[in-house]
Amino acid sequence: MEKKDILLGGILQRNPVFTMMLGLCPVLAVTTSLENGLGMGLSAMFVLMFSNPIISSLRNVIPDRIRIPSFIVIIATFVTIVSLLMQAYLPALNDRLGIYVPLIVVNCIILGRAEVFARRNSIFDSLLDAVGMGIGFTLALIVIGSVRELLGSGSIAFWGYTLSAPIEGAIVMILPAGALMTIGLIIALRNYIRMAKATSGAGQK
Repeated sequence: MEKKDILLGGILQRNPVFTMMLGLCPVLAVTTSLENGLGMGLSAMFVLMFSNPIISSLRNVIPDRIRIPSFIVIIATFVTIVSLLMQAYLPALNDRLGIYVPLIVVNCIILGRAEVFARRNSIFDSLLDAVGMGIGFTLALIVIGSVRELLGSGSIAFWGYTLSAPIEGAIVMILPAGALMTIGLIIALRNYIRMAKATSGAGQK
């Protein structure tokens, strides 16, 4: 697989949220705002970027029968680092994300990339995969969080700045049902654009 395809795959073709529908538990829970989505996405990306290369480097050392527990220990190490850093420097964000930061350990995106990709590919390719998947996951959470915050409260707050919209917030958008509706609408829009491009391309031929 081309290096570019590995990097861009997690952002576009294999986006963990909009294509593979993975890691939806934190997506539903924390994307009530742009800030929460960004914080959660970057936390998961940090863990991916450090755990993937290490798992790849140890893929010929870890016995197959204990590989999953070994992966979890490696992942948990970096989740602990993220959690401690957030407690020290971003306590307000850490309080809002709550239990979902420690639960990155069992996030199916993190463990899935370790099992499916990192243990079968080189260190550099595993890093590229981690960056692509991390960016894709973060962008998905930012988009979902922005839509839910705007439609749920009528404004978007981002580190001291507030963008208001002339609409009245709908409380359903800050509930888990609002996240599901937002994800469904974004996937429907993406599929519509893809079908339109495919139809346009076929018509030109």
